[in-house]
Amino acid sequence: MNKNTTLHRRGVLQIAAIFGAMSALSPVKLALAQSARARTPDQILGPFYPVAKTPDPAGDLTHLPGQPGRAEGQVLNVMGRVLNIKGEPVPGAKLEAWQANTHGRYTHPADANPAPLDPNFEGFAVLKSDAEGRYKFKTIKPGAYPAGPGIVRPPHIHFRLSGHDDELVTQLYFDGEPLNEQDQFLQSVLPDRRVLLIAKLLPPPAELEPDSRLVIFDIVTLKG
Repeated sequence: MNKNTTLHRRGVLQIAAIFGAMSALSPVKLALAQSARARTPDQILGPFYPVAKTPDPAGDLTHLPGQPGRAEGQVLNVMGRVLNIKGEPVPGAKLEAWQANTHGRYTHPADANPAPLDPNFEGFAVLKSDAEGRYKFKTIKPGAYPAGPGIVRPPHIHFRLSGHDDELVTQLYFDGEPLNEQDQFLQSVLPDRRVLLIAKLLPPPAELEPDSRLVIFDIVTLKG
């Protein structure tokens, strides 16, 4: 069994353990149970889609192989499910996730932002949903960054879903960010569907680091 397979199986078991340990009335299970079945709104791919980069194989973006340090910033454990519009899980879906570091800088040759790079953060993962459609990865909360004269984008994480029948490109935003109200891409979504792109920072269950935050983000596609 190769290392990547071992890491993937370990991640699947951890996800199942976290979900299973929660009470039926926990905030996380309530959030999962109340997930909308409307399709997740599209968002732009963006100019910083990862190129010539090797994704993290373990789903932990807070540490880089061969680097002793941890990425700067607030640690987030992002998890959710890939579903179709009927509410059925989509197993084996490919999820690419990429983002800026805590300073708002991407490790991308086209990013001219003068904010510092983080030598312990690349910000790119490729994941597979498990048999129940679940996924999970650890990262840090990205920073806001300038995107043109007078334009600052709010913190967000990009996702690209490749299912069995559908593809979807979207972005995850964070509740309570003042810049959300000014972002042209988020505000381009109708108000009743905009909430599908915004997630809260929840306290972590006992299985996760006490100083981290939990983010629940389900991704709903048409067929899967």
